[in-house]
Amino acid sequence: MTCFYCKGQIENKHASFMAEIGGRIVIIKNVPSQVCRQCGEVSYSRAVALQLEEMVKRSAQAAAELSIASYADLAA
Repeated sequence: MTCFYCKGQIENKHASFMAEIGGRIVIIKNVPSQVCRQCGEVSYSRAVALQLEEMVKRSAQAAAELSIASYADLAA
């Protein structure tokens, strides 16, 4: 598989995902990802992206200004 942006080689890795929602920062670590070896662009499968969307919604509802979690813990 090649990168959409630079056509570099893609490899399966785990990466961190970060989102800012309503002034709150949500970080999810160890997310299954596809990462370009050349430019570092990170992408996710559709299933992982849908799971991340749900995780961000749940984490953003917490009272904390910063939420850090592991994908494996939240996806279970």
